[in-house]
Amino acid sequence: MSRPGPAETITAASIARRFYLQGRSKLEIAAEFGISRFKVARILTAALRDGLVRIEFDLPLPLDAALSDELRAAYGLRRALVLDGAAMHAERPRRRHQIGALAAELLTEIVTADDVLGLAWARSVNAMAEAVRSLPPCPLVQLCGVHAGVDMRDRSVETVRRVAAVSGSDAFPIYGPLVVPDRRTAEALRRQPGIAETFERFGSLTKAVVSIGAWRTGESTVHDALGPGEQASLGRRGVVAEIAGRLFDADGNALTTGLVQRVLAIPAEQLRKVPEVVALGYAGPKAEAIDAVLRAGIVTTLVTDAEAAPLLLELAERRPPTDH
Repeated sequence: MSRPGPAETITAASIARRFYLQGRSKLEIAAEFGISRFKVARILTAALRDGLVRIEFDLPLPLDAALSDELRAAYGLRRALVLDGAAMHAERPRRRHQIGALAAELLTEIVTADDVLGLAWARSVNAMAEAVRSLPPCPLVQLCGVHAGVDMRDRSVETVRRVAAVSGSDAFPIYGPLVVPDRRTAEALRRQPGIAETFERFGSLTKAVVSIGAWRTGESTVHDALGPGEQASLGRRGVVAEIAGRLFDADGNALTTGLVQRVLAIPAEQLRKVPEVVALGYAGPKAEAIDAVLRAGIVTTLVTDAEAAPLLLELAERRPPTDH
């Protein structure tokens, strides 16, 4: 391809300037230069292709715009927010803080006083709760019980209280363990006045924030609340992911194991009915778990990072998601 001469270059630059900087339409530019609007379109396309015009995004938040858009389209999400690559080399606690801060910004933007907001316990959700600085006054509902293996500051009851304090609204906690020994104990606890009141609120949820856990040590609250035998048994049953105490296989199917009756948490079918479910899931090792949960059709918004996003795009291309 021959190099354009000075006359052609200055014409292309003038047309690009009018279109990109002055906001004039292709039809207006065509009339001024005495050419067709289709030729204007070709000149603008060539200007981008040849580097005469470069488009840059300077986002006020640490987001990767391209990966966010690709991921949203690949899984049919309402939105995807991908933390940019600068966070990829950060230690997990630091990255968790950044994911939480991004989710906090999102909540501040999308939550209204008409919402009923549900929060599941997870370290990333806890980081989000600490980062929230303002929120309209709306009821806060705890989605699952407490895992006894974490300290009080990181327990779900405290997470809900922190966010409720910021919004100045009512909190509906679950004063009970995440996993109990048997079905009878779980049924008795669900009948307790305080817990029963919280469970009744599940039907009125309009937004929820959950974290995606992978079925391995240190990556799932439910996994870590069980003994090695039950962990392995559920793994053999096909469990790869967990959100809000509910288990999913690689195809996104909610698994109905005996454990379901022993978990104090929102049922998967009720979580599926919540109009907006924001899921936090990051780091490459969790990619298959994130993929599984997205296939379940429950999540509307994903907050993840630039390490997990390319792996998710590969998984989606290899096996396109289907509607549940």
